[in-house]
Amino acid sequence: MSQDIKAHLADLLQTALKSVAPDHAATPIALERPKQESHGDFAANVAMQLARELKKNPREIAQQLVNELPPSAWVEKVDIAGAGFINFTLKAAAKTAVVQTVLAKAGEYGRSNAGGKQKVQVEFVSANPTGPLHVGHGRGAAYGASLSSLLAFVGWDVTREYYVNDAGRQMDILGLSTWLRYLGLYDINVPFPPNGYQGDYVRDMARQIKDAHGNKYLRPAADILAGAPDVEADKEGHLDALIANAKNLLGPDWSYIHQHALSEQLADGKDDLEEFGVHFDVWFSEKSLFDTGLVAKCVEKLEAAGHLYVQNGAKWFRSTAFGDEKDRVVQRENGLFTYFASDIAYHLNKFDRGFDKVINIWGADHHGYIPRVKGALQALDQDEAKLHVALVQFAVLYRNGEKAAMSTRSGEFVTLRQLRGEVGNDACRFFYVLRKSDQHLDFDLDLAKSQTNENPVYYIQYAHARVCSVVKQWGEAGGNEAELAGADLGLLTHPRELAVAARLAAFPEVVANAAADLAPHQVAFYLKDLAADFHSYYNAERMLVDDADLARSRVALAAAVRQVIRNGMALLGVSCPASM
Repeated sequence: MSQDIKAHLADLLQTALKSVAPDHAATPIALERPKQESHGDFAANVAMQLARELKKNPREIAQQLVNELPPSAWVEKVDIAGAGFINFTLKAAAKTAVVQTVLAKAGEYGRSNAGGKQKVQVEFVSANPTGPLHVGHGRGAAYGASLSSLLAFVGWDVTREYYVNDAGRQMDILGLSTWLRYLGLYDINVPFPPNGYQGDYVRDMARQIKDAHGNKYLRPAADILAGAPDVEADKEGHLDALIANAKNLLGPDWSYIHQHALSEQLADGKDDLEEFGVHFDVWFSEKSLFDTGLVAKCVEKLEAAGHLYVQNGAKWFRSTAFGDEKDRVVQRENGLFTYFASDIAYHLNKFDRGFDKVINIWGADHHGYIPRVKGALQALDQDEAKLHVALVQFAVLYRNGEKAAMSTRSGEFVTLRQLRGEVGNDACRFFYVLRKSDQHLDFDLDLAKSQTNENPVYYIQYAHARVCSVVKQWGEAGGNEAELAGADLGLLTHPRELAVAARLAAFPEVVANAAADLAPHQVAFYLKDLAADFHSYYNAERMLVDDADLARSRVALAAAVRQVIRNGMALLGVSCPASM
């Protein structure tokens, strides 16, 4: 109804424009919902838009337009306010008509074809599979999943993708860490590097290898440490030497150790995310970019186009020519490609797959990475405007007022699985998207677990459960939900009823704006407001009054609230229990 009403009001103004300013009859009409209730239901600023061109006072133009407005069965009154706003107040019947629309469309209410089935890829989480997902990863997962659902709901063809960092140094460190713990099970005790992965999950993988293969991978401690610099003097060099020795000593068996660690952590992450209600259509392997030669081809293409230069044996991309703060290495002097080189190849692969829009969801600490990636795409003759990067600030978990550490290397981290176990999936999914993604988030465990009106998840779910209870009681008294479609909505005249109806009518706009802004938090805010409107109405007015027709109408309004809560919560991946 909201979109129909806006189109109707825009048509009225367009007709008036043809009379008042025929040369400007095609001026786009923007209608907004005023923040103050006294300013009506919709406001247009077209008079102020035309003031300069018509060389008239905007209030004068507004009055002329109002005088020429055709009559409307939906409009109660039209006022001129402020500098020249035209404010429309709707008749009650125009506001409550949305109830029938919601009940008729049910789960489809709010859905649109705005995306036109264009292809969009949303890449999110993409955490290194070097340990369990922690609460920081959870925010990116919840945001990415909700955003993907939003985009699909407004007509985009969405591909949800996880980029698996299965190549490079971090996976080597995990493989080494697992092997050293395995050796320790046989009392071959190589001093464990402080910058290795130290969580219990590493010991678990070591035991799995021992149980499956016994002593097959044992090597002397002295050989493992041979030639390694002192760990105190060169911590990273020491670690790299241990990795090099492990690869030499194990030979072909190194790939098993490496693959076992990768497979275990990747499988754990997949299970964790699926349990969290986060699904991916594609798990893209970084290693495949090297295996297919795409990384080398990208570097060759950049070099042929004159975008690379050699310095100290390394190949550098001139990213400063595209707005970056400094140039970047794509191939080191030892011939190895950098992470940046594989990222360039990955983005080229995305564009080659024909997506109309590519959305990367990155941690806020990757902000500086944006210009170099976009610069590389430009250098490869790609339309970098298709790439959109949404930044997600880290979530900080507080338990009993104390901040929890989340370092994967040290093993002192709170996993996403632990958090879900403590507060539940619903609270996790909702709290993670309750703030704009690039804003700092303090995750308050005490609030997330509380059954009070201060907990927004509980507050919204309780509104849904209340409606379920009302509909059930009405049904037990002889009502039938099939009758709600024919309810006399003209009986809904109370200001609180009209406020609820107006909120229901806003849902499609909220969804459309949230998708356009890549901002699922707007849906969360809306649901809080809808729940507040309903609770206020429920507490002030009886639903199941003696007047059967009025009762039916109020139950219909409540059922529409229930449906919109379900639709909105589904977009955020949150359940709607029938009782609480």
